[in-house]
Amino acid sequence: MQTISREQVEAALATVQDPEIHRPITELDMVKSIEIDDNGAVTVCILLTVAGCPMREEIISRVSTAVSRVAGVTDVSVILEAMSDEQRAALKEKLQGPTRVNPFTRPGNTTKIIAVASGKGGVGKSSITANLAIALARSGLSVALVDADIYGHSIPGVLGVTDPPTVVEGMLLPPESFGVRFISMLPFKPGGAHQAVAFRGPMLHRALEQFLTDVYWGDPDVLLLDLPPGTGDIAISVAQLLPRAELLIVTTPQSAATDVAVRAGMLAQQTHQRIIGVVENMSTAPCPHCGEPLDLFGTGGGSLVANALTRELGTTVELIGKVPFDVRLREGGDAGLPLMISNPQHPASVAISAIADLISAKPRGLAGMSLGLTPARN
Repeated sequence: MQTISREQVEAALATVQDPEIHRPITELDMVKSIEIDDNGAVTVCILLTVAGCPMREEIISRVSTAVSRVAGVTDVSVILEAMSDEQRAALKEKLQGPTRVNPFTRPGNTTKIIAVASGKGGVGKSSITANLAIALARSGLSVALVDADIYGHSIPGVLGVTDPPTVVEGMLLPPESFGVRFISMLPFKPGGAHQAVAFRGPMLHRALEQFLTDVYWGDPDVLLLDLPPGTGDIAISVAQLLPRAELLIVTTPQSAATDVAVRAGMLAQQTHQRIIGVVENMSTAPCPHCGEPLDLFGTGGGSLVANALTRELGTTVELIGKVPFDVRLREGGDAGLPLMISNPQHPASVAISAIADLISAKPRGLAGMSLGLTPARN
């Protein structure tokens, strides 16, 4: 019988990441004990962050798989216990530090922050945001998504997850869907999806601030924010709380959308934000019978918005993508199965993937970033 050392089992457990925190369970002090008997059976006791942890079965599976790969192991048993209040407090401090801060404004933070905006509702902004987040995640990036539309939140439905986040000593562990971690107002409404949110400006600002400071985001490569339509409180709060955020403007080809999309982009003039590009949604689609292009909502709207913003802002704003109209993009969002997942080869999915590639390749601007420089005095 091959001898199994505790060090071998610990090394195997170090490869297991907590599915919500995305860090090794050994680093998070989640391994309470390891027992190895003479017959090669290993029993591991794991401390869950909370007793009702929704990922308990996933944790058991990951631990069992990792330990079973150790040479000589004949059986693996996983026992689950919950952390004490003191252990949870220590975990929270390890992850977030002794005080609550906005991680995206910390010196050295390199997360690319993109606020997706539109001038009006109904242009498919949330569908574009959710599918764009999935496309970025599928390319290998770590992606976080804030549903900043406090009144009209729709991201949980589009991503097919309405479960509340796990709460550890006031720290929120965001749910994850299709590789995207996200937070929304929905889980915090006792009355459910149909309950109205009666927040005024300061409360909206506070809600957005809590989404940034109370949620443990880790260190994502990209943070997307699905903004409410227009240029109201949330758009201004984003500029204040996330001064490095860049704007992605979504419009449709019709003039009713392009006019207000230009106004949404013009906010950058006052907030000193960079516009990363314009996306034209519901663009030309092929006729299902003859294949000829159908301009259901007109043509050229995206170019009009990009050209108008270039002219008004004095800097080049590009049309970085045109997503063809297809009812399946809407159906996927309604069903909680985004088109990027159900049909990644669909023309709309391909267009969104191309936008994701462009965004991830664009260098981030220096607006709002501390350069660590001190002016010289003569």
